[in-house]
Amino acid sequence: MKRLLIEEAKKGIGRSVKVAGFIQTIRDQGSIKFLILRDISGIIQAVVLKDKVEAIKTAETLSLESVVEIEGLVKEEKQAPGGVEIAVETLTVLSAAKPELPIPILEKASNEADIEKRLNWRWLDLRRPDKALVFKVWTLMEEAFRDYWLKNNYLEIHSPKLMATPSESGAELFEVQYFERKAYLAQSPQFYKQMAMAAGLEKVFEVGPVFRAEPSFTTRHATEFTGYDAEISFIESHEDVMAEEEKILRSAFEKIKEKFGEEIKKYYDREVVVPELPFPRLTMKEAKETLAKIGVPSEKEGDFNPEEERKLSEYIRETKNHEFVFVTEYPVEVRPFYHMRLESNPRVTKSFDLLYNGVEIATGAEREHRYEVLLSQAEEKGLSLKPLEFYLNFFKYGCPPHGGFGMGPSRILMKLFDVASVREAMFLYRGVKRLEP
Repeated sequence: MKRLLIEEAKKGIGRSVKVAGFIQTIRDQGSIKFLILRDISGIIQAVVLKDKVEAIKTAETLSLESVVEIEGLVKEEKQAPGGVEIAVETLTVLSAAKPELPIPILEKASNEADIEKRLNWRWLDLRRPDKALVFKVWTLMEEAFRDYWLKNNYLEIHSPKLMATPSESGAELFEVQYFERKAYLAQSPQFYKQMAMAAGLEKVFEVGPVFRAEPSFTTRHATEFTGYDAEISFIESHEDVMAEEEKILRSAFEKIKEKFGEEIKKYYDREVVVPELPFPRLTMKEAKETLAKIGVPSEKEGDFNPEEERKLSEYIRETKNHEFVFVTEYPVEVRPFYHMRLESNPRVTKSFDLLYNGVEIATGAEREHRYEVLLSQAEEKGLSLKPLEFYLNFFKYGCPPHGGFGMGPSRILMKLFDVASVREAMFLYRGVKRLEP
């Protein structure tokens, strides 16, 4: 007999099925034992009656979270979870769990183990349906992003993660030994996305790992995470990039709400809000003026601290009824040399960050595609041109106007589920002090 997922088995009232999963609950009522079995699709009650001698013997040896296989008849039972149960014919232990679990599996959030202990035992933590839901939603979100990109003629690229030259700030690099020389783990596929534009690929996307050697212990940072990146040619300004990004996000949120909205509400008490288009937009200057007006002090003229991001997002929710806001026109001092500058104000870049419920989830810009201008801007930043030669060569022989963005899906999910840390929205977190499991 072929194994069925529990959600399928529950539809087979009156027929024999085989299911398998983890033992979530054991209730002993003398000669009858009730088991709650859990797999990725849900739970089902199984009842072992005294006349099933071998099954009763096996049930008496069970420990919570053991992996078992059950064969039996599906029947209606109003008092059982979901209104059905399996009358067990055979019960087979596939893998017995040690009786003392290092962390509780099904405790409510207020009683669960602290985050560091749960990360030590992450595979047990992920057995919880609410934790597994994060990755069901992530899978659908990624499918929605890919679906949008492919339907709109983007090409997928896979850029190298070992680089001879840093793609962003040199302070956040992981240096590795590469045969007889040094290499760096890629902080971004930025340079290679732009190479694709110079190659005439016109629209590209990449889903891949990103490495940042930030000595940061905040709830939003990790040293390795997944990035969503896209780049498009023949744009008129960074507005074209923002318009594309907001359409992708709306498409993803529509699908998430339709398929998982009820479960997200059940487990996280969070309503999935499909964002209206266009998203609100503020220049950095306007954002700082707004924050000053509502009494939020500014630490840095051309950038935000976390409190400013939270307060600006709260203001946008209250005044625009929107969970997203683009902040545009960052000053030259806080942006990379390859960001294009505003014609009307060359001290400002054609760039943006996207905030979602108080956290920056994406950064983008129109890139500078003119060789001589790139040289000038790199020199102005005090950069040595020799290490950048391979990158600058992309623009020597013609390159279309282009722009793009990099986005952090784990941050999106952190705010979508309203969990306290990005650690809860990653399969395995990597931080300054965490390289295991």
